[in-house]
Amino acid sequence: MSDFSPRALPLLIGSLPMDNHSLATELIFSCTPEIPIWPQLPMYQEEGMLRQFLPGFPGITEKNGKVFIDTDGTGFEEELLAFYEEYLQITEGVSDIDGSRFTLSPAVAQGFFSFLESARQHKENLIALKGQITGPFTFCTGVVDQVGRALFYDEQLRDAAIKLLALKARWQTRKMAEICKRTLLFFDEPALAGLGSSAYITISAEEITACLAEVFAAVRAEGGLTGVHVCANTEWSVIFDSGLDVLSYDAYSYFDKLILYPEHLRSFLEKGGILATGIVPTTPEYIEIESATSLVARWHEQSAQLEKLGVPRQTVFQQTLITPSCGTGSISMAQAEKVLTLTREVSSMIRATF
Repeated sequence: MSDFSPRALPLLIGSLPMDNHSLATELIFSCTPEIPIWPQLPMYQEEGMLRQFLPGFPGITEKNGKVFIDTDGTGFEEELLAFYEEYLQITEGVSDIDGSRFTLSPAVAQGFFSFLESARQHKENLIALKGQITGPFTFCTGVVDQVGRALFYDEQLRDAAIKLLALKARWQTRKMAEICKRTLLFFDEPALAGLGSSAYITISAEEITACLAEVFAAVRAEGGLTGVHVCANTEWSVIFDSGLDVLSYDAYSYFDKLILYPEHLRSFLEKGGILATGIVPTTPEYIEIESATSLVARWHEQSAQLEKLGVPRQTVFQQTLITPSCGTGSISMAQAEKVLTLTREVSSMIRATF
């Protein structure tokens, strides 16, 4: 586990309701200069959760506004072979990942490049840099083939998708590490909220942890810390068993569900795991009624509950990041600005008490 002690520093989750990457980057650095993130702007179709990280995968086809993988298309087998050949050349050290299909391009991730430029200009303020990518479970259950079948249910396509995400995460981590040694890479996994439902009844916990283990290994190969972000309730034991470094969750709405796993929580924190505590709500009706003072009080109440489980209050503080409960890409700009301001203020108030 990590020796990183964030001590309730503020951290954001990727998306913003903006159309200008440079301005979005400026806003992020002004609110979270110690651990900035790169902005994802979902008002651009190419920055959607699945589309943004799909380039480079064999057989990408778009019809009637829908993107899918056409395994019946002419040349698909050759494309798949070329994919694996390039993957092996990179992982075996024959070719460099820069310039490969496993990088992000300005066409789909302009925010990443704006972020790197700003990070270079503000190196003296940095404690860490944080990147993000769609997690393998969400990606493989969200992207489908030509008959509408999710990639997860085809072992070969699942394997290729995981390798695509693993190397894109590794490349992100490497580019950030060139500027700041401490890097965090979060895998966004909203689909994990569906665990236990009929939709995923045939998928085992072991299959999910295997997917996560492979992408985590790629990040750790570049010295990065791994996180998983789930913005709803899930079977938290599966997340803990994946061996992640940072758990990013909606503490505002689902803390009561998380503490139903006391042994997992204690073990995670004892090993140095970090809670990215989403105490700042991103649901409009709750944004309007909360203040920094009320959210700090909520955090202290939750910390007291963790203390009752045997986790010292000082440990909770040292191994906590203060975050919004989710991204802000689907709310108004005014609401997003309040979320960012609250995140910074809550962090400052908590840090002042320790």
